[in-house]
Amino acid sequence: MTSTSLVNTLLIVGCGDVGMRVLKRLRSRWRVLALTSSPQRMAALRDAGAVALLGNLDQPATLGRLAGVADAVLHLAPPPAQGTSDRRTQALLRVLLRGGRVSRLVYASTTGVYGDCQGQWIDETRAPAPSTARAQRRVDAERRVRYFGRVSGATVSILRIPGIYAADREGGHPRDRLLRGTPVLAPDDDVYTNHIHADDLARACVAALHAGAPQRVYNVCDSSVLKMGAYFELAARLEGLPPPPRVTRDQAASQFSPMQLSFLSESRRIHNRRLREELCLRLLYPTAEQGLAAKPVA
Repeated sequence: MTSTSLVNTLLIVGCGDVGMRVLKRLRSRWRVLALTSSPQRMAALRDAGAVALLGNLDQPATLGRLAGVADAVLHLAPPPAQGTSDRRTQALLRVLLRGGRVSRLVYASTTGVYGDCQGQWIDETRAPAPSTARAQRRVDAERRVRYFGRVSGATVSILRIPGIYAADREGGHPRDRLLRGTPVLAPDDDVYTNHIHADDLARACVAALHAGAPQRVYNVCDSSVLKMGAYFELAARLEGLPPPPRVTRDQAASQFSPMQLSFLSESRRIHNRRLREELCLRLLYPTAEQGLAAKPVA
């Protein structure tokens, strides 16, 4: 994988678990800035090798110092919890545009923008059809970053990401759900689900920062073909835990929250050809079984 341009300074916006994994991969080669809204996190970001910047995407007046500080931006911050537009991304892009320095921007979106595909195989040419306000906010953010690329001349790439997991990711391993005894759908009602190991996602972010094409979308998922129940049964077997109970969709309606039910209403199988062939990323964990069996790397 070769870089198409020299990037001197990277700004990570939303430097949580995945951002920290990216930081560990790039801190020896790039100057990395990390935006945080929490003063308590600044020391941890500095210890990890970043220059910590304090600012809040919900308070645009705090973002002024971001203008002109970075050649590249990795935008990992989620949209707001309400509404159908992403004012956080709007505020960020306004200040970046004012600085006029950014030549490359990678935005982490979600495969949820595709909506329910009724189990069909899909790729990046599938038109977004968001069925929740959460996904609509992501579509809005994608539209905003694309526009930023057109008016600024920056290379903008979009990563559409499914469920993220890793043994050392807080709340990001199926073990937690298995220990709670949360049920899954019965086989006849079940939906296809897609996943990516957090380390492979971090590597995909790095690949896109180096070689992402302008206005290009990349699905960032592994090559597994699994329904949700099978995924949790696989995790249970690997963890030595009982398999999750199965319930019908009607039973699930009375047991799950509206957000949980929204995930059970969408079924899709996602191609990752662009990730593998265009970004030339060789996944460390090409299947969920390999990723779930992997131990954290120190």
